Amino acid sequence: MSRYRKFDRSRLVLRPLAERANLVTVADLIFPGQQVPPGSCPTELPQVATAICRAREKGRPVILFFGGHLIKEGLAPLICSLLRQGIVTHIATNGSGLIHDFEFALQGATSESVPQNIRDGRFGMWQETGALNDIARSAAQAGEGLGEAAGRYIFEHSLPYQHLSVFATAWQVGTPATVHVSIGQDIVHEHPNCDGAAWGAASYTDFLIFAAGLERVEGGVFLNVGSAVCGPEVYLKALSMVRNVAATRGAQVRSFTTAVFDIVPLPCDWRSGTPDKTQPGYYFRPWKTILIRTVADGGTSYYICAPHRQSIPWLFHLLTQRAGKVVREASDSAKAA
Repeated sequence: MSRYRKFDRSRLVLRPLAERANLVTVADLIFPGQQVPPGSCPTELPQVATAICRAREKGRPVILFFGGHLIKEGLAPLICSLLRQGIVTHIATNGSGLIHDFEFALQGATSESVPQNIRDGRFGMWQETGALNDIARSAAQAGEGLGEAAGRYIFEHSLPYQHLSVFATAWQVGTPATVHVSIGQDIVHEHPNCDGAAWGAASYTDFLIFAAGLERVEGGVFLNVGSAVCGPEVYLKALSMVRNVAATRGAQVRSFTTAVFDIVPLPCDWRSGTPDKTQPGYYFRPWKTILIRTVADGGTSYYICAPHRQSIPWLFHLLTQRAGKVVREASDSAKAA
């Protein structure tokens, strides 16, 4: 037992989600075919789309790691479509991404005002969202990954907006969906029914599932959308594991494509390397980890600097023009064989 005093969670007061004002609703979502992509197509995005199409033509994976803002920006319907088309073959996110997805599936809305709700301690204290703690506990007990357990729960319980859930969609189509949590970082960790050990076990299972998916990344694509810390760090550790095992059989994992989608300005010569440790840019992990270090021995990287509500609809537009045809043809060939 710890020698230090612990916070007594039994004193907490949770409130129903119906009392919460949500910042994002169904009206904010972007659906396939809903509109022409906003603005102009970001530079180098066509090259990213081409790399994705080539990877799928060769049966190689396309792994998408995203931060919670992708859901909050209303882009889940586009990701669901890419999953159903077989264009994206693995999705991964942090705890925030799962929470926003779950709340959307439950009530068709998510995201609260932090400045307003932190004043009296209502921030994160929502009864229904705490169901994720029970899902994590069940996943740990069953040896399941957190992402697959959540997707199955949303689907099997027929939550009202399950068709807008990337996790439910991934479960339906049999695509891995993994969640990589940091204990104490997410609102459900505030709740009295949170079991930190269960979250750790289920999320670690997801880490191993993620690493297994990355084993096939040679010739594939890794996309990091709006994750400045979790995505780069999980990818880095998993890639080291993959390369370690590959080396034991004389193989290499070197030739693949990475792309980072963010709004942090990088210099036009960012491919020449990162600045030294005295410069703030050195500590932007997607730059040094995803764009430089891990592709230095044969890979290719791209940086898409644009708001998600511009870059992701444009990527979807480019992909569905060509990749949908590619996936259908591959499927027909497999059935004929």
